[in-house]
Amino acid sequence: MTVIYEDNHLIIVSKRSGEIVQGDKTGDEPLSEIVKHYIKEKYNKPGAVFLGVVHRLDRPVGGLVVFARTSKALARLNKMFAEGQVHKTYWAIVERKKTEAAETELQQEDFRNLHHWLVRNEKQNKSYAYDHEVPHSKEGRLRYRCLRRLDRYDLFEVQLMTGRHHQIRCQLSAIGHPIKGDLKYGARRSNPDGSISLLARHIEFEHPVSHQLISVDAPLPDDPLWQAVQI
Repeated sequence: MTVIYEDNHLIIVSKRSGEIVQGDKTGDEPLSEIVKHYIKEKYNKPGAVFLGVVHRLDRPVGGLVVFARTSKALARLNKMFAEGQVHKTYWAIVERKKTEAAETELQQEDFRNLHHWLVRNEKQNKSYAYDHEVPHSKEGRLRYRCLRRLDRYDLFEVQLMTGRHHQIRCQLSAIGHPIKGDLKYGARRSNPDGSISLLARHIEFEHPVSHQLISVDAPLPDDPLWQAVQI
């Protein structure tokens, strides 16, 4: 992990793909524990360190994760996330659709809206997108635009308006643009390190205590393709 921002109330880190935010059945050390160790050592804190998990990223996804360092910040951040007051921007390297219509679509610089109804399959740990409401579905909305074109891939900027299970992965796949390396959602091949090419790139919100604007970016992964899309 890389620490991007920290103060007495919160800490923002950039996680590597493959790290888990909270403990799971794998028994692997989660990012939350790594951050606790970091705080304990840096500030020489006796006893247990408080750290509140505010949100999560899928294991194969890299980028920004916000943690609360006080119970006051945790309560306020939870409310802010629930009410959509935290603005997150993702970058995704996606497979290109080789059609004339797709070429025309991606030449437009404006954001395009995606609206689906998503159904989560717990056993498969996968979501499915429908263009109409179906039983047990939840509405999924996001905006996206093409930032950069490469030889075989495109760089999309994505802004979530709802927070559903695997939402970006599922919705981009549904329109024919699976994320590079994401075999679960239709990518042609996996990435060598098991990651998918999705990055929680930017986060912006009002500090829950000081009310100052927090606006930070995650560094791009140390990968030739990611380095090629620097803007």
